[in-house]
Amino acid sequence: MGWESIWGRERGATGSAAALSFLFFAWMATGCGMPGAPQPPSLHLPEPVTDLSASRSGDQVTLTWTMPRRNTDRILLKGPIEARVCRRGSAQSECATAGSVKFAPGTDAAFSESLPAELAAGAPRVVSYFVELDNAKGRSAGPSNAAVVPAGAAPAAVEGLHAEMRRDGVLLEWTPAAEGSEPAEVRLERTLLTPPPKNQEKSGTNPLAAPPEPVEQNLLVAGAERGSALDKDIRFGESYAYRAERVAEVTADGEKLEPQKLELVGPLSAPVRIDAKQEFPPAVPTGVAAVATASENGAPAAIDLSWQPNTEPDLAGYAIYRCELAAADECGGSNQIAWERISGAQPVAAPGFHDAHVAPGHTYAYAVSAIDQEGHESARSAEAQETVPNS
Repeated sequence: MGWESIWGRERGATGSAAALSFLFFAWMATGCGMPGAPQPPSLHLPEPVTDLSASRSGDQVTLTWTMPRRNTDRILLKGPIEARVCRRGSAQSECATAGSVKFAPGTDAAFSESLPAELAAGAPRVVSYFVELDNAKGRSAGPSNAAVVPAGAAPAAVEGLHAEMRRDGVLLEWTPAAEGSEPAEVRLERTLLTPPPKNQEKSGTNPLAAPPEPVEQNLLVAGAERGSALDKDIRFGESYAYRAERVAEVTADGEKLEPQKLELVGPLSAPVRIDAKQEFPPAVPTGVAAVATASENGAPAAIDLSWQPNTEPDLAGYAIYRCELAAADECGGSNQIAWERISGAQPVAAPGFHDAHVAPGHTYAYAVSAIDQEGHESARSAEAQETVPNS
């Protein structure tokens, strides 16, 4: 064997060993024998709160939010998480601690506090609340979104509230605010005390019937400092309770806050109850006119009446009255010619009446009254006179 062949065999062996070595280290680098690039350890920071909301009632502030389920590395959280609450007034640079609470991951959370005296007094303004969630080492991923509430002295309570029925609704009156006080509107909260049974609400037996009335309704009274309002949106036969509160508007337009309108609300008044009974008669009919026709072709003489229709929603109809006039007489005058109801016991539905019980050559006076479904009757209208022509 020559040197050349020996060298060739050795060179082949060496190349094969190099190739195997290369494949081995490539496998080690990509397989389980050698890990990839090292990753930083998880800090276990809870995800920040993103749905914080706040409300104020009187001097009490309530915050609500949802606790996250995972940390910033998308790993499920375990155990209670501490939530630190702070507040920042419009003139403050730092967030003052309001308190801390603990909640389990994924639960609904809430926190309440009474506003400090300095924030519950003075002119209307805003205060921002934040929640920050800490891990076991007291570290966080940052504060929540800002939730703002109005600060400042709440409007004065509404005093002297009372209600009385009027023909066109419920009149509510109260003591006007003291002169020089901060401007505020009045909101009336109305509660229906006689809601229909639930089976009637769902039955839908009469598609033409009015829809059920809401149990709770609010009415914001513009220019309310005059001390009165008329609620026309009531239904006779129902019972209602009213409460009132003053409402001042505050604009939140601070750093990182979109402009929004907030309400600074005073305490609710004691409720007043009223039964919406229809105790008022309808309006007196107007425009009564009488036209006589002579007897001809066997038809008797008659007088036809017409008038402007009333518009009350609970109108049942009309009653027609007549008296016969003699010379120098007048109905209901010194000669005591009495008015006679000629339309019968039941109200006349239409704004018109045909009187065929008249005599040629006689003069008659007519008057009309309106009657509601409760039987309340208006005063009689102005009279209309007509003489039946001789045939």
